Amino acid sequence: MYKLTGVTKEYQKGRNVVRALQGIDLAISDSEWLAIQGPTGHGKSTLLQMLGGLDRPTAGKIMFGDGGVDLAQLREGQVTKIRADSIGFIFQTFNLVPTLSAQENVEAALVPLHVSAATRRARAAQALADVGLADRARHLPSELSGGEQQRVAIARALVKEPKVLLADEPTGNLDEGTRDEIIGLLEKLWQDRGLTMVLVTHDSTVARRAQRLGVLRNGKISIRQDTGKAAPAS
Repeated sequence: MYKLTGVTKEYQKGRNVVRALQGIDLAISDSEWLAIQGPTGHGKSTLLQMLGGLDRPTAGKIMFGDGGVDLAQLREGQVTKIRADSIGFIFQTFNLVPTLSAQENVEAALVPLHVSAATRRARAAQALADVGLADRARHLPSELSGGEQQRVAIARALVKEPKVLLADEPTGNLDEGTRDEIIGLLEKLWQDRGLTMVLVTHDSTVARRAQRLGVLRNGKISIRQDTGKAAPAS
């Protein structure tokens, strides 16, 4: 699904240059679940942004998909289309629109795909049912618990049926019990849908459930031994 070669990202901060990523070489297979850990400020979220086409590297290649297109070289409109069609995002802070209901938040992911209103409603309702929130569709985010809000965010990410799911600390704002529920849900969706999933986390309990674990330190990644978890059935 991904092949990164020599991916470097540098930022100018005052008079200093911050080297967030330093020559990352990484291959991520179709339907693989890769967890990424590492200290704060060492490049984890930057790497996830590169994989999602939300930012571009200073140097290097990010080959994506069966056709092997380089996200670093595509025009912005082309990258936007790939994000809309193929990549779902989940964030620590949920990023729900507070004035929209759960149903409307999920539907919003389908608007860029020019899906009809009736189809949007039906697909959003099914996505909420898939994460166990069929009875909460009309509730605003403020009327939902943290775990329920993250379930809405998961439904929003998956309603467009992406190939890739990128999750940045998806359990970071949740208590231990809710964390286990959410990571269990993500694991089931990964298995059932054959997703390629890259999950950034500080939580070793979460990371150990992935197939492979990458550790980012000082902008460089090292891959630890595979966990032995089987890939989803094809």
